[in-house]
Amino acid sequence: MKVTLSIIKADVGSIGGHIKPSQAMIERVKEVIASGGKGLLLDSFVCHTGDDISILSSHQGGVDNPRVHKLCWDAFKAATEIAKRDGLYGAGQDLLKDAFSGNVRGLGPASAEMEFEEREAEPFLLFMADKTEPGAYNLPLYLAFCDPMFAPGLILSPKIKQGFRFTVMDVNYTEGDRVVDIDTPEGIYDLAALLRDNHRFVVESIRTRSSGEIAAAVSTSRLHNISGKYSGKDDPVMLIRVQSQFPATGEMLAPFRLAHYVSGFSRGSHHGPLMPVKMNSSISFFDGPPIVSCVAFSMRGGRFAEPADAFDHPFWDEIRRQAALKAIAMREQGFSGPAMVGYEELEYGGIVETLKDLDRRFRVRQEARVKP
Repeated sequence: MKVTLSIIKADVGSIGGHIKPSQAMIERVKEVIASGGKGLLLDSFVCHTGDDISILSSHQGGVDNPRVHKLCWDAFKAATEIAKRDGLYGAGQDLLKDAFSGNVRGLGPASAEMEFEEREAEPFLLFMADKTEPGAYNLPLYLAFCDPMFAPGLILSPKIKQGFRFTVMDVNYTEGDRVVDIDTPEGIYDLAALLRDNHRFVVESIRTRSSGEIAAAVSTSRLHNISGKYSGKDDPVMLIRVQSQFPATGEMLAPFRLAHYVSGFSRGSHHGPLMPVKMNSSISFFDGPPIVSCVAFSMRGGRFAEPADAFDHPFWDEIRRQAALKAIAMREQGFSGPAMVGYEELEYGGIVETLKDLDRRFRVRQEARVKP
């Protein structure tokens, strides 16, 4: 049975700043999806990470299906009305356009989708992040799909050993989707050269080389350029198929123990550790830290089994403690040096204008001539 998985998320309002959407907003999204999804969706699941609401659905309409995307758009519009009614912060902020135009790409919400022939047992992971950028997944994907120190299946499984094909997007290119395909394992050094730059080169998808099947899909987009100006971090979502010819669930989760540094912390303009959190966690410290949640699913006939919260385990409590210490250490450095993102990634226009003004005030000092 051929099934499409679609994850579409948006920030359309939050309590007390950028903390979490209200329960009324979540319930409204569920109502719209349940009502409008009849005869369209096989199944659906709604949750939030920080202030972002995520809508996962299964259907047979294929990728970029206008009816599925329109349904999610309508759900976010309905939640926006709740946010406006209750005076929540940033109501509708991820809805960059007034009208729907076929799919949500370029309209503000983030989306990741994959279509495949369903296996007898179809386990997959849904990752959702807040206060960060699509490139936040670059390192975990590299380690889970390329490094046997994190993914022993690369040397134990004949199918996985054949490697994967990464499609990487240059999100700074404004004329269209500029992408490159890199095959591993022979291309891992080339891949590393690109993925070290989370701001520019971002994994869009991964396929197996043994069968060509889709393994991963990330909500990679040129959003911060599409709107004509820098519009903030994209708070990415990601779908990963696991087990058999794909990395095992544990292999995909393992890299997140690093709580590696990403951008998006503290007004979106600082670096901070990516903290693995439980499903439906809020944002708290310093408009962050960057967080990621993971929900594990099994699927049969397009229907989801009971979801499992992959980061709800005592092991991850210790990782969260370490991430908190890393966050505190970075914030102690304030605006200085690597604590803050580079000029081209600064989210707030005020400092950009200040730097432009200061640039005009610089002068080249003339060297005093020494008399012979």
